[in-house]
Amino acid sequence: MKKFFKYLFIGLGSIILLLIIGVTIWWKTKSDKEKSRLMVESHQYEKAIEYDQENSDAWMERSVAFNKAGNFEKGFEYLNKAVELDPKLHLGYRGWIRLRKMRDFDKALEDFDRLDSLTPNFVDAPWGEDIDFLRGECFFGKKEYQKAIELFNRNIKNQKEDWVDIHSFVYLGLCEYELGNYKKAISEFERALKQSEHIPESYFGMAKSYQKLGQIEKAKEQILKAENNMHYKRDDVYNEFLNEIYISEIQKFKQKIN
Repeated sequence: MKKFFKYLFIGLGSIILLLIIGVTIWWKTKSDKEKSRLMVESHQYEKAIEYDQENSDAWMERSVAFNKAGNFEKGFEYLNKAVELDPKLHLGYRGWIRLRKMRDFDKALEDFDRLDSLTPNFVDAPWGEDIDFLRGECFFGKKEYQKAIELFNRNIKNQKEDWVDIHSFVYLGLCEYELGNYKKAISEFERALKQSEHIPESYFGMAKSYQKLGQIEKAKEQILKAENNMHYKRDDVYNEFLNEIYISEIQKFKQKIN
C-alpha cells in the first residue's frame, strides 16, 4: 500500500510538472497582444497594459473600479487613455460616467456628440442606453427643457413607443411641468403608465401637475398611487438619477395638499 501511494504521488507530481511545462511553453508562443487580451479576460488589467500599451480595453477596464469608487481623478487617467486609443469604443462610457456620476453635463454632451459624429447612420447606445436618451438627460440637468424634449422624442422615435425606456415619457412630463405646461405634462406621464401601471415617478408628476391646475382631489388620488408604488421607483446602488424620487418628498407633498 505504501508503494502504491509512493508511485501515485510520483505520478501526480510528474503530471503536474508536465502541465506546468506545457503551459509555460504555450504562454511563450503567445504574442504580447495575445497575452494582453488574455490578461484582460482574467481581470489582470495592469498586467494587460504592461504587455500591450495599445490595448484600449485594458485601460478602460482598469478605470472602472476607480470610477465606481468615486476616484475620478485616477479613473480618468486610465479612461482618457482608452478614449485616446479607441474613441469610438470608449467615448460613450466616458460620457455616461460624466453624466451619471459626475453631473458634468457639458462634458458628457461633448463626448456623446463626438461619438455620434464618428458613427454616422448608426444609433449609438453608450453603456447600453440610447444616446439620445442620455443627451436628453444632459439637457434636463442643464434645465434646457425644450432641447431635452427634442432629444427624448428622438429617442422614442429611435426605439419605438413600446420598446423605449419608460422614463423617456417621465422626463417628457417633467420637462413640460417645468415649462408650465401642466396638462401636457399629465398626458406625457400617462404615456408611461400605458406601458406599466407601476411608475411612481409618473404618479408623483401627475399629482404635482394636478395641484398646479387646482384639481386637489385628483392630486390626492395620484400621490397615494405614487406612495403605494414606491418600491418600483427608479434607483441604482451606485447612482442617483436626475428624476429619482424619495418617500420623504411624497410625504411632504401629501401634507402640503392636505
